[in-house]
Amino acid sequence: MVTKEEIIAFEQEIAGIFATGVIRAPVHLRAGREDQLIDIFKKFQINDDDYVFGFWDSHELALLKGVPAAELKQAILEGRSISLCFPKQKVLCSGIVGSLMGTATGVAWSLKHQGQKGRAFIFCGDMSAETGIFHEAVKYACNFDLPATFIVCDNGVSVMTNTRETWGSPDPWFKGTAYEKKIIYFKYTNGYPHSGLGKLIKF
Repeated sequence: MVTKEEIIAFEQEIAGIFATGVIRAPVHLRAGREDQLIDIFKKFQINDDDYVFGFWDSHELALLKGVPAAELKQAILEGRSISLCFPKQKVLCSGIVGSLMGTATGVAWSLKHQGQKGRAFIFCGDMSAETGIFHEAVKYACNFDLPATFIVCDNGVSVMTNTRETWGSPDPWFKGTAYEKKIIYFKYTNGYPHSGLGKLIKF
């Protein structure tokens, strides 16, 4: 499995390239959650049979799932940072909030009813976890006992808006509910801005 140091180095390399204006598309970098993600991949022994779904900040997920760093880097250089898809490694991502929640749940349903070994792991942020589609997907996966796990990576904000202030609650909606058994939740502080480097990049 890729190491924490390798993940950090990869993001730093992409940040340096992005700063030159070579990547003519949005890039969402992340730092500060490497240990948690590595622990999840190890604990659940996420393997070739499993599907990993993410959104616009999925460089780490692709590396952890086995996508070669060179192949991932090329996809980012081509402007696909926020919509990374690698069918061979079963990595599927989208830049649209919540867009893959139902897809991932459907994949989990199919895996179960076809008797296949794989599982679906869906990674999202704290504000995405407050959306209706997240609630519906978790509820369905929980009620039908599907092989799906939802991982909420909470950096406290949606872009620059405080998630907890927005919803008027110190905790996510699922805390203390039966749905928690399908959810892994952790907090972290992102070492990068929501998107880019926090400064104007001229192309």
